[in-house]
Order: sequence, then C-alpha cells, then structure tokens
Amino acid sequence: MADLHIAVFAKAPVSGQVKTRLIPLLGPAGAAAAHRRMLQHALHIAVDTAAGNVSLWISGAPDDPFLRECCTRFDLPAHRQIEGDLGERMADCLHRLRLQHHRVLLIGSDCPALSMADLQMADAALQRGARMVFTPAEDGGYVLVGCCRSPDNKTDDAYPHAFIDIAWSTDQVMAQTRDRLAAQGWRAEVEWAEMPMRWDVDEPADYLRAVGAGLLPPMESKK
Repeated sequence: MADLHIAVFAKAPVSGQVKTRLIPLLGPAGAAAAHRRMLQHALHIAVDTAAGNVSLWISGAPDDPFLRECCTRFDLPAHRQIEGDLGERMADCLHRLRLQHHRVLLIGSDCPALSMADLQMADAALQRGARMVFTPAEDGGYVLVGCCRSPDNKTDDAYPHAFIDIAWSTDQVMAQTRDRLAAQGWRAEVEWAEMPMRWDVDEPADYLRAVGAGLLPPMESKK
C-alpha cells in the first residue's frame, strides 16, 4: 500500500442538516447519529488500509466537536472542501492529493457496506495500470473514486472530465461518468476500472437493510 492516500468526505453531523432523508424514520437526532456511526466506519476502514495516509475533508462547520474528536482519535489531518458542486469538490481533493501521492482513493461517509477489502481491491486496480477506479453504487452513483499519476508522472491528464457536467444525486451519475471518460478516448477496464457494486444509505429502506445486515445498530426511538 506504499504511497496510497485515502481521503474521506464528510459533513459536520449537525442534527437536522445531515442524512435528511432518514429523518422520517429516525428523527433529526437519530439521522445525525447514523451519520456519525457511518463516518466512524469509513475512517476505520481507511486507517486500517493506509495508516498514516488518511485525511478528512469537511463540508460544513470545520470546528465541529465530533469531527475534531475523529481527527484526534484516528490521528489524521482535516481539510475544508472547496465551494462548488460535488464534482468540483472531488476533483480539487484528488488533484491536491496526487501532487503528493501516486495513488489516491476518495470515499464518502454513508456506505457501511464498503470494506477494507474493497479499498485494497481498488488500490490494486490502480497498481495494475488503471488511471481511475470506481466502485459503483446500486442507486446509479458511486461510493469510491480513485486515481493515480499518469505514467509520465504528470498530473494534467484527462481525469477531471469525469466530474464535468454530471447530474449529481441522480441515478445517471455513473453512466454519465462513463460517457465523459469514453469521450476522452479512455477504455473501460484499461484506463479506468470498476469494482463490484455496493450500496449506500440514503433512504429509510437503506438504513433498515443495513440494520438487517448487521452493519448498523437497530433503530432507536424516534425523537
């Protein structure tokens, strides 16, 4: 895993402002608690995979006590995400990190089905020569994206096109991403690789599925 860095995107877990689609099931406080549990899972698997090379990228209040506690507990630096849509924020994060590292993986904080083995598999794809790697999500998006430096060690290759003009938060994200890369002449399973599909937790049914799979604790009383 030498020279692999893993970035974790997360929002400050403010009640009523995170995982809002879970509020009808869990209430504002319960949805925020679910967010915190899933973020801890993401940080655990990241640190287990690339200890000493993990960073937290924050959207929202950078001085949130829980996020500060996570940085202390997992011994990792925190960065503010830039303003802009999700694609702009991910592109900026990956660009900045691969100026320092040969391989970078970026994950979110709402996929308890993602495992350390998934991260290792994605990194292995980059080591075998893929320039980008994705773990598609069942809802049409993806739960992991990674990239590496181009063979000539430059960082100004075609990968940013994967994040341009994407209908974020729709079921077209992965399909549009494939189209953007193909338009640049990239070939599936050559310049970019796709890992086995996983699922994230956005809707009440997702949460109940995660509870049933033992990935999240049973629902607490709604408040």
